[in-house]
Amino acid sequence: MLRATHFPPIASPTLLVLRKCFIPILSVSSFPSYPLHNLSSFSAFHSFFSPSRPSLPSLSLTQFSPMLGHPHLRLSASFNSESSYGDNREILVQHLLLKEDDEKLLLELQQRIAGGEDLSDLAVEYSICPSKQEGGMLGWVRKGQMVPEFEEAAFCAPLNKVVKCKTNFAWHSLHVLSEREESLLKDIQPEEFHAKMQDPSFIEEAQLIDVREPEEVSQASLPGFQVLPLRQFGSWGPEITSKFDPTKDTYVLIIKISLERLKLISITILYPPLEQFVATEEAIF
Repeated sequence: MLRATHFPPIASPTLLVLRKCFIPILSVSSFPSYPLHNLSSFSAFHSFFSPSRPSLPSLSLTQFSPMLGHPHLRLSASFNSESSYGDNREILVQHLLLKEDDEKLLLELQQRIAGGEDLSDLAVEYSICPSKQEGGMLGWVRKGQMVPEFEEAAFCAPLNKVVKCKTNFAWHSLHVLSEREESLLKDIQPEEFHAKMQDPSFIEEAQLIDVREPEEVSQASLPGFQVLPLRQFGSWGPEITSKFDPTKDTYVLIIKISLERLKLISITILYPPLEQFVATEEAIF
């Protein structure tokens, strides 16, 4: 049973719920430091409902509202909208990057792709973007993350068709592999999670992860959670896709820490190809 009194006077913990997506995903409020709270400091639940295909969602900023009867308890969630994708979508993109004076080579490579060769193989051999090490894979991107020319071409491109794109001083051959609806935040009542915990099958079917530090877990914990300390992320992070099933709902208990630290972890660990692509574009410009 979830009770605020189970938690000691440490930084406020947050329960993050990830549905059908690779983890870790870091969704936070903008807190400047580790805030100290009293015993009734159990904080927030976040729920991310994503499509069944694996994904790496990006940072979300959330606001929390008090729960009824518990002024220090807060709850929040994220759902996929039921509407059509429209502009609220993310696309899975891979690309091949060439210098501005290599347009002839780009056309030759596109002909080879049309003839049946794999863009991934050609990216490894010819691309000047560091993402070549991943076959040109940039991962899931949303509007506002890429340079305007690339963004327009990518979001207008048909699925599974390679198109070319010209940015300031470079050529791209890009391929949109898939698309999905972007997650939206929505409130969820704490009673719902409490009810789930009462169902024996819930703990068996869901993946429960606690990324707080061992000393925090020793003072207060919830049943069924696997402990993966955030400070050891470098050890367990690279194996995350093999340790957990991306088709299952995943609940992550975290500690609120500075937004800057979360950004560092999210950008450098979860999205290295995208970070490298931006760095390459800036170097070319």
